[in-house]
Amino acid sequence: MTGLNHAEPVNTPAMIYVLIAAAFILLLSALLIFNSLIRKKNDVENAFASIDVMLRKRYDLIPKIVETVKAYMNYERELLTEITELRIKALPQTLTAEERVQVENRLSARLTDLLVAVENYPDLKASTNFLQLQGTLNEVEEQLAASRRAFNAAVTIYNNSIEIFPSNIIASMMQYKRRSFFEIPAAKREEVSSKPPVNMA
Repeated sequence: MTGLNHAEPVNTPAMIYVLIAAAFILLLSALLIFNSLIRKKNDVENAFASIDVMLRKRYDLIPKIVETVKAYMNYERELLTEITELRIKALPQTLTAEERVQVENRLSARLTDLLVAVENYPDLKASTNFLQLQGTLNEVEEQLAASRRAFNAAVTIYNNSIEIFPSNIIASMMQYKRRSFFEIPAAKREEVSSKPPVNMA
């Protein structure tokens, strides 16, 4: 008599344990990714807070610089007005971080334009008051550049983490968006430092 082939019985308890273990691993992985994203987001916020300290020092300097140079500059009234307006625009706490970065990038570029224009005014360059303000501004800008580099590094890590699988899935659920970099107008900064004095005597 030929024996009948019977399927091996399914080990139900073992399958349940496997499913529970898999679910636990997935949950743990999601929790680790969730916490990692929060840390990266906080790193960006903390780095921006350091920038904010330097920006407020610069805000305090801008009115003094504008007041000093406008007595000498005859053809840069529009530039001075724009710098003043950008400073005022950057002050409100209602701006989002993204809006703030855009305004500050524009303000940095226009301040660099101002320093380039100063080269055409020997009397202004010889002013003790302006030289002191310029020295203070340069010091603030150096500190700001260091804080900006730290911020951009944190933003790079954060942006990568919300775009790479599988953390991008969790980031999407958390509604995390890309952050903008705090750019440095490097080309114009080099132009300021390398441009020779203009002899208008």
